Amino acid sequence: MQIEKRRLGNTEIYVPRLGLGCATFGREIDEQTSFALMDYALEQGITLFDTAEAYGGGQAREGRKTRFGIDEEREVSGEFHSSEKIVGRWLRSTGARKQVVLVSKITTHLTTDHTRSALDASLERLQTDFLDAYLFHRYDSTVPLEESMAAMHEAQQSGRIRSAGCSNFNLAQLREADGISKRDGVGRLEVSETIFNLIDRAAKRDILPFCHHRQISFFGYSPLAAGFLTGKYIGVHRIPGSRFDVVPDYNNLYAGPEKSRIVSDLLAVSGRTGIPAPRLATAWALSHPEVTTVLVGARSVQHLQNALAALDLAGSGSLPEITFA
Repeated sequence: MQIEKRRLGNTEIYVPRLGLGCATFGREIDEQTSFALMDYALEQGITLFDTAEAYGGGQAREGRKTRFGIDEEREVSGEFHSSEKIVGRWLRSTGARKQVVLVSKITTHLTTDHTRSALDASLERLQTDFLDAYLFHRYDSTVPLEESMAAMHEAQQSGRIRSAGCSNFNLAQLREADGISKRDGVGRLEVSETIFNLIDRAAKRDILPFCHHRQISFFGYSPLAAGFLTGKYIGVHRIPGSRFDVVPDYNNLYAGPEKSRIVSDLLAVSGRTGIPAPRLATAWALSHPEVTTVLVGARSVQHLQNALAALDLAGSGSLPEITFA
C-alpha cells in the first residue's frame, strides 16, 4: 500500500503518515502477536516503528506495584525492555532493518555518560548499529539541557543515530532545546512527539505551530486516548488486559465527567454517520496538516486496519466535523 511520506525535520529521512507504536509489545500482547503486527505494518507501508527503553512488561508490572500497591501479573510477559527486545528479534528474523525507520527513547538521567550507555543498551536490544531517531522521553530538570543536547550531538556525529528529538516536552522546553542548538552549534531536535487526541488537544495551541515554523516533525501519539475514545470504558470499572488495567495511570489522565462527555459526543457523531468512533478519532488527528505522523499503538491487525481506514477518511475530504467546547 502506498502511504504518503513526509520529511523528518530537516533530515533526508522520510516517514509515513502512520507509525506503529510498540509500547504494547510484551506488555499487552505476546511476541507472536507482535511479530504479526510488524509483518502486517510493513506490508501496508507503515514503516515507522516507535519504541523506548521504558516500554516493557517488567517495567509496567514493577511500576504498578510501586505506585499503586497492585502486585498482580497483568502483563503477558515480565520481561524488562520487552518492546525493544521483541522489535530486535523481529528485525533479526526478517532482515528488514533497512525497510524500517526505527525510533527509540532514553528515559531519564540525560547526562553525557548515561546517554552513551543507554544508547548502547538500546542498540544491543534492537540488534542494530544505529537508530533513525533517538528521543529524550521526557524533560530532565536535573541535568542541564546543554549537556543532554551535546550528548545527542556526539551520538549523531558517531553515526549511532541519524537524528535526535524529544517526547513530552512542553513549548518552553522545546524552545530551550532549539535555542541551545542555534547558540552552541549542536545538532537540533528534528522531531517532537506529543500526545494528541480529541481529549488532549493542547498541542494545537502551541507546539504544532512552533514545529511548523521551525520545520520540526510532529509525531502525535495516543489518538484513541489509550482506547478511551472507543467508548468501551464508559461506566466500566475494569477490563482485564486492557491498557487501563495494565497501566492504571491512564485512569488519572482520562477520568472525569467532561472527558466522558467528549466520548459521548464522539459516539453520537459515529451513530449519526455510521463511521466507527475509533476511525473518526484517528482521522481527526491525521486531518491536521501540521501533523507529520500519527503513532498507533495496536494490539491486533484489526487496529491497524482501522488506522489505515482513518488515513483514507482524513484524506478524502469527507471527515465529519467534530467540534467540542
